[in-house]
Amino acid sequence: MSSVASPAVSPKPHAFARVFALLTPHLAELDRYLHGQLGSFEPEIRTMVDYCIDTSGKRIRPALTFLSGWRGQGQVQADLVRVAAVVELVHLATLVHDDIMDDADVRRSRRTAAREYGPTAAVLLGDALFAHALHLATQFPTTEVCAAVSESTRRVCAGEIVQTLRRRSTNITRADYQRIVDLKTAELFRVSCHLGARLAGFPAAFVDAASHFGRHLGIAYQIYDDLVDFFGEEKRIGKTLGTDLASGKLTLPLLVLLERLPAAEAAALTSEVSGERPPQLALRLQQMNELGVFEAVAQAVNEEVDTATSALRAWSAEAPTPLLLGLGDVLREQVQSLQARR
Repeated sequence: MSSVASPAVSPKPHAFARVFALLTPHLAELDRYLHGQLGSFEPEIRTMVDYCIDTSGKRIRPALTFLSGWRGQGQVQADLVRVAAVVELVHLATLVHDDIMDDADVRRSRRTAAREYGPTAAVLLGDALFAHALHLATQFPTTEVCAAVSESTRRVCAGEIVQTLRRRSTNITRADYQRIVDLKTAELFRVSCHLGARLAGFPAAFVDAASHFGRHLGIAYQIYDDLVDFFGEEKRIGKTLGTDLASGKLTLPLLVLLERLPAAEAAALTSEVSGERPPQLALRLQQMNELGVFEAVAQAVNEEVDTATSALRAWSAEAPTPLLLGLGDVLREQVQSLQARR
């Protein structure tokens, strides 16, 4: 079995708690702001919107916005709260739609919106969340925020469309996978960092560096999430596992497994991805363990974190830099924790 490449920066203990403790007032204000938006929705769907807001997770994208705009501990900036809410609402909309396409039952340890309200209503609920995010973006004094969020939303949707069209197909390369991840996940990470740094008034060169960091952290995060779909624990993770294979979504763990399986077994896995035969999740997980798939995919996560980290190397004196790098440490720790539980 291959070994995981040593990370360029050693993970520090309790990185998650350390970074997010700084954001407690910011995330609390974001929560108040999001719930304060319920009155803007029609009375008939407010409970549904509230359900989606309450099933959000660690709010990594708002965290990136707050950290990229970090000027030191003190008063929470209203502009950053508002733009963080915009990005989070776009993200929540994508989750609602993802769960419909994945036929997922659980999200954040609760029934998905599709299970709670039905897939048809959930599609429209996701659309309503998208629409309100763009409405909030129009309330900034310039069109810059609205333009950036609109473009990012389009790119996220394009990524989801490409992935949907490629479902049940094994005619996908690693470059294809990288492109889908770049669009559907990394784009919101990128724009979160971009808008946070931009609204805080940092130099354009730092805004670009923060954006680059966010993009590669987003790629790393999605690869990790794809790893969790096979190696996580449903109770711990709080969502349905094994949905990628069941829905015919060829992610990096499956791509690596296909590369390493003997021809006959690779053909059998191909028929499972295509839906010609039922998925054999337990067997595929066993093969992943035997063929070092976890280690290969974990290495890909760490390489993306390394690339993200290098983007900020010249900006060590700026207040956001050590905090953003701490998020890279968080992801490294999560990979190590997942490996330890295997």
